[in-house]
Amino acid sequence: MELLIVRHARAGGQDSDKWPDDSKRPVTSKGARRFDRIARRLARLLPEVDTVWSSPLRRAWQTAEILEKKGGWPAPRELRALEPGNTAVEVTELLSRETEGPLVLVGHEPLLSELITHLTAGPGGRVILELKKGGAALLSFPAGPKAGEGVLLWLLPPRVVLGKRKK
Repeated sequence: MELLIVRHARAGGQDSDKWPDDSKRPVTSKGARRFDRIARRLARLLPEVDTVWSSPLRRAWQTAEILEKKGGWPAPRELRALEPGNTAVEVTELLSRETEGPLVLVGHEPLLSELITHLTAGPGGRVILELKKGGAALLSFPAGPKAGEGVLLWLLPPRVVLGKRKK
């Protein structure tokens, strides 16, 4: 089974005047345009997806909707465990019920990096990685997502997905 983990596209900066409720902070128009291209490329790398789970926060949900529209993947389903402040253990417990795949998760840092670490290195394991906004990681599991049983197949920053060289 494969699990694609995607960090939300670039969003507006935290601004309590514009967004007193940070959960309403949207993806920027530039972030959406850039993620349109990323979504099409991710769909080429993983053409068939069974389920897309997303944090209900606006910026993650908008990112998941772009994956649906530009990638041709299923409409997102809400997974509150992907909200900031939750733990990798909570997400893993929910994922352990999934036996079909590929699955996609759309959420936030630092939870997503913690989740990748938990799924690959297990409880107490340590992996240092950075999942950039709009970046993605693909994990593989022999029999469904379980702590310490995932194999990290790749972790791609947006510039690599888009084929851009670092300046």
